[in-house]
Amino acid sequence: MRTNDLEYDLPAELIATEPATPRDSARMLVVSRTDPSLCEHRHVRDLPEYLGPGDRLVMNATRVLPARFVGRNLDTGGGVQGLYLRDAEPTAEGRRTWVAMLKAKRTRPGRRVALENASGAPTGVELTLIERTDDESGAWVVAVDAPADAGTTAPEILARAGQTPLPPYILSARREHHLEVSDADDRARYQTVFAREDASASVAAPTAGLHFTPELLDRLGERGVERAQVLLSVGAGTFKPVEAERLEDHDMHAEWCSLNPAGPGVLAPAAGRRIAVGTTSVRTLEAFAAWTHEHPGEPAPEWLETRLLIAPGHRFEAVEGVLTNFHLPRSTLLALVAALFEGGMDRVREVYAAAIAERYRFYSYGDAMLVLP
Repeated sequence: MRTNDLEYDLPAELIATEPATPRDSARMLVVSRTDPSLCEHRHVRDLPEYLGPGDRLVMNATRVLPARFVGRNLDTGGGVQGLYLRDAEPTAEGRRTWVAMLKAKRTRPGRRVALENASGAPTGVELTLIERTDDESGAWVVAVDAPADAGTTAPEILARAGQTPLPPYILSARREHHLEVSDADDRARYQTVFAREDASASVAAPTAGLHFTPELLDRLGERGVERAQVLLSVGAGTFKPVEAERLEDHDMHAEWCSLNPAGPGVLAPAAGRRIAVGTTSVRTLEAFAAWTHEHPGEPAPEWLETRLLIAPGHRFEAVEGVLTNFHLPRSTLLALVAALFEGGMDRVREVYAAAIAERYRFYSYGDAMLVLP
């Protein structure tokens, strides 16, 4: 598949800068994988009308870390922006280290960065650049020094010194429209209501899950809709644009996923339809289904590293329908959505054109699309 086929035109004003309030008031375009005539304009709160007893919603219960950070280069005085990616091995001296993306001038080993909170006040947390990673991401391994009362783990330190890791296009759109939103508001809104505190952590939200409210989950339960939770630690690579000329040549990012807490039974046939909430749930289910076929009779691992690239031609083994947001052009997420439809990317363009004509809001804080079998 040519990467240029993953293009479409979107008016800039349709990029959502804030989520719908309440969450389930977001609009929902209802379409079918196989029936082009189905095109209904509803709201997420109407989801119980489309699901019934025995249908199973599979949700990614990962929690989002305040993984974005800003600070000041203590050696040059210049500003620094960054994104925590994961923990790294401690140094020989036992100092904690992270792998982080950095945006700054004159970076080199030994530079020190003092992190600031959302108000610009010092946090007492300092990063020291050690070396670039071996991969092509351009990330740095950094040593982390924090006050004793800041905790020792990345979630504890980031709770003090980090900010909500909103995608850059939301931050850019806000600056363009002179829109100021507190980080406290974003921390609450860029987290699903079913995120587990004891679950794996992500540097981006499973955005389709942001539309659910406790009341909507209760109504779905009253309808007899089953709910199951899986985990996928969403990485920064999820939103990385495809730069290769052909999608097949794209270096697909790796992410860790787990069927827990739902367990392997989530792959067993449901009485109704299995509907994945978001592309991360799709990848988790399909990755484990593929592993199970390759290892018949073996118990599935608790965690699986997946580089699964789902694109037109993919044969879905575990997913029948999806609730998802509208995705960026030239992205692997858009390729996944195209794989759902019999008409592939041609059908996606028709569906997206209908959404644009009706002024749906796009991307992470935007509206939703329910793709039924």
